[in-house]
Parts: sequence; C-alpha cells; structure tokens
Amino acid sequence: MAAELVRAAIESKDTPERLRFYYYTAGTGGAGPTILATSFLLLGEEVVVYNKGEKITMKPYSAMLNVDFGKGIGKRDVYLLNLPEVSSAHEILGVPTVSARFGTSPFFWNWGMEAMTTLLPLEFLRDRYRVQILVQLFDPFVRALDGIAGERVSMRVDLECASGRHTVGIFSHRKLSVSVGFSTAAFALAILEGSTQPGVWFPEESQGIPVEAREVLLKRASQGTFNFVMNRSPWMVETNPKEFGLGIYL
Repeated sequence: MAAELVRAAIESKDTPERLRFYYYTAGTGGAGPTILATSFLLLGEEVVVYNKGEKITMKPYSAMLNVDFGKGIGKRDVYLLNLPEVSSAHEILGVPTVSARFGTSPFFWNWGMEAMTTLLPLEFLRDRYRVQILVQLFDPFVRALDGIAGERVSMRVDLECASGRHTVGIFSHRKLSVSVGFSTAAFALAILEGSTQPGVWFPEESQGIPVEAREVLLKRASQGTFNFVMNRSPWMVETNPKEFGLGIYL
C-alpha cells in the first residue's frame, strides 16, 4: 500500500516527504497469545523512526495520536512501535520521514501497555522466558474480553508530499484471522504465477512484488474488507489526527 502511494506521487511529479503507518487491532484479533507475546516483546525495543532523513530512537508505546481509521473503526489511539516497515520504507522507497504506530481496544489495554514500558525495565521485556510468563498470566483475561471486542483489524497509510499533496490508503476487515488468510494467499499466488524473483524481499521491493503485479495482489488481499481505499485525500475518510507530547511531527 505504501509503495503504491509513493508510486502515484512520483508519477504525478511530486516528492514524497512523510510516510506514516497506523495499525489497529481489536483485542488480540483472535490471535490470542501469539499477538500478545509479540506485542510485549516489541515493548522491549526502542522505536526507530526517521525525521528528514535522520534516524531517531524513541520510547516504545509513546507519542500517542488519535487517528481516524474511517467507517467501521472510527477514531483510535495509536502509539509508536518498532516495526520493520519504517526502515525498509525509508531505505527502499526513499521517504525521508517515516514512523509507525499501533493501538488496540478496549482502551485500557493501551494504558496497560504504556504502563509496562514505564514500570518494567527493557531487559525484562526483552527476556522471552519472562514475557512468556506474562502472556500466561494475562491470556485468560484477554481471551475473555476478546469475545466482546471482536477481531477487527485496520491499517492506514498516510503519505505527504512536497507540494502539500496528502494521500491515504485504508484496509479494514471484520476478522483479522480471515484477512491474514487472504493476504497470505495473495502473496503465495504471486509467487506461483512467477511474479517474484528468487530470494527474500520486502513487499515494497520490485523483486518481491513488481509494480505491475501490485494491483492484482491488493485486490486479492482486500477480499472481504468492509473498507478498502487507495490514494484518497484525508478529508474523504474524515481524518483529524491530533498530536500529543511530541516535539517533531512524525
């Protein structure tokens, strides 16, 4: 999605300047202890972001923004998290300012994650054995609330360019487990059809998914979504992100 936004901007003779990834999952999205363990381990990693080409590290689960994911999801709080697409998008797509944020619901899970980064040392959160104990402790409570929260998932990608052009891509599905299946199948089909080069690639690399194959891949991956838009202006998804406690706009 990010690569397609950047491609459209460049084809319009514009210069991409800022790329922001926003993610939301209701509860664990039906993934249970798997996503719980991953989230806890990420809380033990300093967050890498890029600001005008400069690599910066920040505290995990900080710098909250309230972001509108559009219909069916609405506005959600999201926090900085160390995700690999930040570095790959910066290096491969050449965007100078890149960041990624994640949020969940019910809202108090966000508060709990934020508190963990304050109350627990990074060394604790980097210890897989200790994290597994935490997962076993919290898993029954999380599973109980998952039945109420559901497993909706939404991804939003924002691109801002030198001209002032601002475009958005949104992917929202009612069930994370189903959307993951469609997305995995879409990449598998691209490989079977010979669209990819041998090796291991980031999705935004042309050797992984060539430009001409992206439209088909996104069409396949978006099956069952209740909201999938690309290259829209922000006002078309009623977005109004608000910034809290961050001196630089990431």
